[in-house]
Amino acid sequence: MNYAEFYRQSITDPETFWKEQASRIDWHQPFGKVRDYSNPPFAKWFVGGKTNLCHNAVDRWVASQPDAAALIAISTETETEKTYTFRELHAEVNRMAAIMLSLGVTRGDRVLIYMPMIAEAVFAMLACARIGAIHSVVFGGFASNSLATRIDDATPKLIVSADAGSRGGKAIAYKPLLDEAIELAGHKPQRVLLVDRKLMPMNLVAGRDTDYASERERYLDAQVPVVWLESNEPSYILYTSGTTGKPKGVQRDVGGYAVALAASMRHIYCGKPGETYFCTSDIGWVVGHSYIVYGPLIAGMATIMYEGLPTRPDGGVWWSIVDKYKVSRMFSSPTAIRVLKKQPPELMRKYDLSSLQALYLAGEPLDEPTSAWIAGALGVPIIDNYWQTETGWPILSIARGLDQRATRLGSPGVPMYGYNVKIINESTGEECGASQKGVLAIEGPLPPGCMQTIYGDDERFVKTYWSNFPQRLAYSTFDWGIRDADGYYFILGRTDDVINVAGHRLGTREIEESIASHPNIAEVAVVGIADQLKGQIAVAFAIPKNVDAAETPESRKALEAEVMATVDHQLGAVARPARVYFVGQLPKTRSGKLLRRSIQALCEGRDAGDLTTIEDPQSLQQIRQALAG
Repeated sequence: MNYAEFYRQSITDPETFWKEQASRIDWHQPFGKVRDYSNPPFAKWFVGGKTNLCHNAVDRWVASQPDAAALIAISTETETEKTYTFRELHAEVNRMAAIMLSLGVTRGDRVLIYMPMIAEAVFAMLACARIGAIHSVVFGGFASNSLATRIDDATPKLIVSADAGSRGGKAIAYKPLLDEAIELAGHKPQRVLLVDRKLMPMNLVAGRDTDYASERERYLDAQVPVVWLESNEPSYILYTSGTTGKPKGVQRDVGGYAVALAASMRHIYCGKPGETYFCTSDIGWVVGHSYIVYGPLIAGMATIMYEGLPTRPDGGVWWSIVDKYKVSRMFSSPTAIRVLKKQPPELMRKYDLSSLQALYLAGEPLDEPTSAWIAGALGVPIIDNYWQTETGWPILSIARGLDQRATRLGSPGVPMYGYNVKIINESTGEECGASQKGVLAIEGPLPPGCMQTIYGDDERFVKTYWSNFPQRLAYSTFDWGIRDADGYYFILGRTDDVINVAGHRLGTREIEESIASHPNIAEVAVVGIADQLKGQIAVAFAIPKNVDAAETPESRKALEAEVMATVDHQLGAVARPARVYFVGQLPKTRSGKLLRRSIQALCEGRDAGDLTTIEDPQSLQQIRQALAG
């Protein structure tokens, strides 16, 4: 069957299609119904079936390939490498699960994981899956305020963390950030489990904090039975930025997610048991969930978890890993490849990369020079793919597991099976023709593996994603797109105020609220502007309360540093704007709406567009003057 036929069946006969794909995982109890879409837009998949993510990722491979490599944890920060076989990973997950049970965690409880890229983070995720707890991983770069909002929303019974992470050889203390977040949060977790890496001193809170190493010794021989979950029970919550200051908790199921990942590893990523998969992302993001932890392990592959920079100790470190561990499939981002492109070419040539069969790139648009360079350097297919935290696996790509359809530069590909993708006119709700710009949308129901809802807020799920087109119930990706005559899709940028910085999705409103909390800021606008390396960067324009504080170059520089420090403290360095400019007024319409796209256009050297509704044209001149320096 070629891909066109495969895709057509997924749309016209989804029950038959997904029943077949469901055979790629183990079911403890067969499902009675493939799909229940009786309450649109809420979809249930494999209704009545019972399964478990940890069983499918670990236990079933212990039976067939116990001594095969499962998890390869590499840190160039601490100069450590350790390979866990499936048997060893199974033992570690059982120990972590036993610890969690001893700390009072039960089925349906939330466990927040705030950890660096270390093996224990994977143990914690899989242990939650094993016992039916719901994990919520928070990116280790987030500061206390961001962490506190997630604690309050998820209300975890347990938090798993560590003394510190490390970046560029510099330890980053996690425990003080965590303590401050708990202090800020209204919800107080009952227990905190801490991995002591001996990177930073830790003060343990009596009665709340527990040392992982000593607990692990108590449960070395633990055997914790798998808790079989109905397919639609929640597996995890992962927070993603939106257009409001409050992050959205994307809620994922168990059975649909397991099936979707198993199918994607076969059809899109072409992974085979016994091979090695290297995804350079972070477990704090959806790519890390799907394609560092669950996807490769469900496929019986060894998965590499990497802590460190792509340029340390030198720009050849990732290629040395490909060589040493015979990586067959690698997943990274265009930003990372642009960084590596600047490195001396001999750093790539010195390693044997013959095991590598394909490189997959996602997280941001892939530009032609980057794609052409890495394709020429590696001599393997470069497969772009486009998706979101909300979908959990690719919406658009090329499924080389089915046929050899050509890639097309600038396009992430064609719709993947199960996704009924449309380009829709946001004003009329009608479908656009070839080469007509519209919003990339998906007709319901979303396929298995996609978000079930926003955690604790079904109403927000419907309002945010399913209420954007006149007379039409369709999921909005909030991305502009076009489709060419051959069915390839091209992504043209966001329709909302979310920006993409090196694959990190950031809500401008969240950054604005942080900047506005500075005592000398009256008003602020944040926009995302194009950047050659990172794809986009955040730039802020702020009105100071005390004009004298930004009157001289020196005072403006000092205030800019203060504002950036505020963002660092509240949200983390990942959200810090590249620049903060100070102006006397911001361009708005007569109804008071910020003209963000006009500001963005000026930053990028483009025409500011239609300004017939602007309240004061002089405000745009102030933006121009600020940019001119």
